[in-house]
Amino acid sequence: MREEFLPDPGAVAARAAERIAQVVREAVTERGRCALAVSGGATPWRAFRALAGEDVPWERVHLFQVDERAAPSGDPERNYRHLKEALIDRVPIPAANIHPMPVEEEDLDEGARRYEAILRQVAGTPPVLDLVQLGLGEDGHTASLLPGDEALRVVDADVAASGPYKGRRRMTLTFPAIDRARCILWLVTGSGKCAALERLRAGDRSIPAGRVRSDRAVLLADDAAGRGG
Repeated sequence: MREEFLPDPGAVAARAAERIAQVVREAVTERGRCALAVSGGATPWRAFRALAGEDVPWERVHLFQVDERAAPSGDPERNYRHLKEALIDRVPIPAANIHPMPVEEEDLDEGARRYEAILRQVAGTPPVLDLVQLGLGEDGHTASLLPGDEALRVVDADVAASGPYKGRRRMTLTFPAIDRARCILWLVTGSGKCAALERLRAGDRSIPAGRVRSDRAVLLADDAAGRGG
């Protein structure tokens, strides 16, 4: 895993925007389109606002979610609401290229199967995303791949529903979908993430994040997360 430590979350967000824009441009040059999957969180949303100011061929971009909470449309807990405010409303991406997870359906498992079908339509069979942006929880989770959850064991699907976590069920990309990506971009900030980040960097497979492949991964972290202060 390539690592870069920056002074603060703002610097991480700015560097992430530059990196994502570069991946998009390269993917469009090589394959004619770029398929991105993004997570939520304060630093990613800051990065997406910065990304809106980068030189990106948005008409060739397909935007997917890494995970989402099962909550009503517009709910403040929804990652999509913040993604829309931070990025989608600020760039000329075609509406047909925006793919929110269908978490408002009563049957989340069926919704996961439909989302996987969309992934295949855009990114092939099996789908290969050009970039997956991940965050890291203090408990070592990433996406909505949570400690002890059944979704951790899914190897025959690219999207799965996970059990309740902090009062909400989730929909998430699975390890196979994440590991297949051409680039995995970790954004980790804050001293609260220090212990989990140390385990991620050590490849500790006892935490979900430690099971993500590292050979295609880039870590952008701030000094607080990397050094605990």
